[in-house]
Amino acid sequence: MIVVVVDGYNIIGDWEELKQLKKRDMGQARDRLIELMAEYQAYSGYRVIIVFDAYYVRGIENKLKQYKVEIIYTKEKETADECIERLIKKLKNVQTQVYVATSDYEEQRIIFGQGALRKSARELAIELENLQREIEHRVIEHEIAKPKSKIPLDKDVLETFEKWRRGDI
Repeated sequence: MIVVVVDGYNIIGDWEELKQLKKRDMGQARDRLIELMAEYQAYSGYRVIIVFDAYYVRGIENKLKQYKVEIIYTKEKETADECIERLIKKLKNVQTQVYVATSDYEEQRIIFGQGALRKSARELAIELENLQREIEHRVIEHEIAKPKSKIPLDKDVLETFEKWRRGDI
C-alpha cells in the first residue's frame, strides 16, 4: 500500500494557483487542494492524507474524510510537521510505503530518518499535470473506440435516440 501525506499549507504556499486563492480566501485554497488531491487519489488509488496545522484553523484536533481523502486539522499547539511525523511512525511498515509531499527541507530530513520518502511540492504538481494529460488522452481514446451504429442513421435521428435513452424526451 502507498500512502501520500500532504503538508497542506506548505503546498498551498508553493503552487501558484493556490497562492493566488490564498490571497483572496484561505478556505478556497484549502478546498481546491482537497479537490486536486481527490482527483489524484481517485486515479492513483493511493491513500491520501492532507494535514493542516492549527495556525489558520484554531481548535481541537479534527479529522475529516472528504471524497476519499483524509483531512487532519492538528491540535492548536501542534504543527503539521509534528502530526506528519506521528503519522509516519504509525503508518510505516514493511507493506506500506509512505511519501510526504512537502518542500520544507527540515521536514524532509526528518521523514527520511523515519523511513518515509518525500515528494516536493513541484514533483507533486508535475505528477498531477501528467495525470491530467493521461486522463485527457484516455477520454480521447475512449471517444475514438466508441462502437459505431451498425445501421446507418442520420445525425438528427441519433440525437433523438440519445435523448430517449437519457430520458430527456
